Amino acid sequence: MNTTTDIVQQLWKLCNTLWGDGVTYHQYVNELTYLLFLKMAEETQTEHQIPEEYRWKKLVKQDGVEQLVFYKKMLIDLGTSGSKLVQDIFANATSFIQQPKNLRRLVDAIDKLDWYSAREEGLGDLYEGLLEKNATESKRGAGQYFTPRRLIESMVDLMQPKPGEIIQDPAVGTGGFLINADRYIKERTDDLFTLKEREQNFQRREAFQGIELVQDVHRLCLMNLMLHGLETPVFPGDTLGPQGASMAKADLILTNPPFGTATGGGHTRRDDFTYPTNNRQLAFLQHIYRGLKPGGRAAVVLPDNVLFEDNTGRSIRIDLMEKCNLHTILRLPTGIFYAQGVKTNVLFFQRGETDKGNTKATWFYDLRTNMPSFGKRTPLTRAHFAEFEACYGGDPNGNAKRVDQGEEGRFRCFTREDLAKRNDNLDITWLRDENADHADDLPEPEILAAEIMDQLGIAMQEMVELKAMLENCGELND
Repeated sequence: MNTTTDIVQQLWKLCNTLWGDGVTYHQYVNELTYLLFLKMAEETQTEHQIPEEYRWKKLVKQDGVEQLVFYKKMLIDLGTSGSKLVQDIFANATSFIQQPKNLRRLVDAIDKLDWYSAREEGLGDLYEGLLEKNATESKRGAGQYFTPRRLIESMVDLMQPKPGEIIQDPAVGTGGFLINADRYIKERTDDLFTLKEREQNFQRREAFQGIELVQDVHRLCLMNLMLHGLETPVFPGDTLGPQGASMAKADLILTNPPFGTATGGGHTRRDDFTYPTNNRQLAFLQHIYRGLKPGGRAAVVLPDNVLFEDNTGRSIRIDLMEKCNLHTILRLPTGIFYAQGVKTNVLFFQRGETDKGNTKATWFYDLRTNMPSFGKRTPLTRAHFAEFEACYGGDPNGNAKRVDQGEEGRFRCFTREDLAKRNDNLDITWLRDENADHADDLPEPEILAAEIMDQLGIAMQEMVELKAMLENCGELND
C-alpha cells in the first residue's frame, strides 16, 4: 500500500473518530474543504490568491491552542479577503473542532499529501464518499442536493456527452452530474489528449455550467470539482431568478432540481416564463426545455407531481411536448433518495428544430412496481438499471429500435394521442402491484405519512392556483 492511499485512509479513520466525538459528516467535510483548499493552493502554486499571513505553511507551523485560535480567526478573515474563489470557499466558514489535538492530526495528515498523486489515488473518491455519508446522515433536506451516483452514471451514459458541448446543471448541488459527464468524455478522449489544445482548454474551463442556491453546498461543489480536475465556474445564485435567465443555451442539461412544492410564497422571479408558477419543479422544467439549443437534449429527475398536476402543470407538460420530443420516462423505485416517501422519475427529451408537434410517442419504463424498497439494507446498484438501459438503446435521443413489452412487461409505448386522451396526465402505471395485497409489505408508517403530506401539499397548491385564477377573472370583470 502506498503512502497516499495510507493518508486517505487516515482521513477516513479520523472522520470516524471525530464522528464519535459529535462532529457530523457535514461538519467534517466542511473542515476538510477548508484545509484541502489551503494545501491545494500551495501544491498548485496558486497561493497568490490567499493573503500571505493565511497560507498553508503558516498554519502548519502553529501548534496547540494557538493553532486552533489562529485557524478559527483565519476562517473568518478569508471569507472577506483574497480572490473571489477564496471568498466563495470560506464564505461564513466556522469550525466545529474543539480539541487542538484533532486539528493537529488533520493538518499533519493533509500536509503529507502529494496533491497530484492523491487526486489519482482516491482523494476525490474520499470526498464523494463523505458527501454521500452526509446525505445519508442528514436525511431531512439532504436529497435536495445529493443524487445517487449510480443513477447519475446511468443518465450520463445514456445521454453520451461529447467534447465541445455546453453541458449545464442549473441545480448543481455537489457537482455529481458535471463530474460524471467530464469522466465520460475523458474516458473517450484519452483524458482529453486526443483533442487539440484549444479544445482541451474549452473542456476544462468552459464546457460545464452550473448554479447552486445554497451557499454551503456551493462550497462543497467547488471543492468536489477541483478534486476532480475541473476548473469550470459554478456560480452561487438562483436559477429561478434573473441569473438563470442569463445562462447560455445548452447542448445538454443534466439535473435533479430540489424537491418541494413551494418557493416560499409567490411566483419565481423569471419574467421569461410563459407559465408563472410557485412550484419549483415545474419552474425548473420550464428553465430546462427553454434553455436547450435546437436539437439539444436533457435528462432530468422530477417527482411524480410534475406528471399529473392540473392547471399550470398540464399547460407546462403540453408546452414541453410541443417544443420537445419527450421520448422516454423512467419511473424510479422508491427509497433511492434520502427523503422518505419521495417518488421520482427521469424525463428524457430533445428540443425540436421548431416549437410545434415534436412529441409523437413516449416510452415508459416501470422500475418501481414490484421492486424492493431501496435503502441501507438494499442499496441501489448500477445493475438495477441494466435492463432499462438495454431497452433504451444506443441513441441518446431515443431513436434506437424499441419493442413494446405489453401489459406484462416494464417497457411500453404511448402515442401522443393516447396521452391527450388522458388529459396529458403522464402518471401511467399498468403492472399489478403484487405487494399491495400483503399488509406486511406495505411501506413504513413514516413513508405513508410523507406520501399523504405530499398529496395534501399538492392539493393545497392547486387550491392556491385556482384562487388566483378566480381573482384574476374577477379583476378582468371589474
